[in-house]
Amino acid sequence: MSSHDSIARALLEQYGKTFSDELDIAVADNTPSTLFRLLCASLLFSARISTDIALAAARALFEHGWTSAEKMADSTWEERTRTLNEAGYARYDESTSRMLGDTVALLLDRYDGDLRNLREQAERDPAQERERLKEFKGIGDVGADIFFREVQLAWDELFPFADDRALEGARKLGLPDDAQGLLDLVGTKEYPQLVAALIRLQLHNGFDGVRQRAEELDT
Repeated sequence: MSSHDSIARALLEQYGKTFSDELDIAVADNTPSTLFRLLCASLLFSARISTDIALAAARALFEHGWTSAEKMADSTWEERTRTLNEAGYARYDESTSRMLGDTVALLLDRYDGDLRNLREQAERDPAQERERLKEFKGIGDVGADIFFREVQLAWDELFPFADDRALEGARKLGLPDDAQGLLDLVGTKEYPQLVAALIRLQLHNGFDGVRQRAEELDT
């Protein structure tokens, strides 16, 4: 059986890229724009749709310049719907466009377009942050988990965070099935990548490939 360290290395090699990295969202900057884009991406990833289509839809929205609450507020429902549809987000284009509009309105009204204000109003308490995030249309526990996974180095009160789905992947590989145990394998800097890798692993059903690579690393 491969060592935990080798399995972690294999995971990072094959799947160790966060969704924020793929979308060029510098989450560590913790700016209104980066947090807004992460919120939108979390909403898009929450739907029962492929990861590749959700990524394409997020890129399309951002390429239109809708990278802040203020900028997206200037878009119309029709423009957002068309953009999502053309990116392949066809089944959910109309409803998601509406949810994005509602999310922007709430974000501007309650938090001046800045999720850092949500964090402060929640007193940096993860449970309160989760409840406030879930007030945005289209963000449930799945969306909140995605947001927490990606933002945890910038919002240190969340760190280390691993959602149930990531921990399920860890269990199937024989890795520690708690956040601290996973953190001990890789350290702070690579931890978000490891958690993301555990999610991607399951999306691609890549368990055999990771086990094989881990065995190679152990030899």
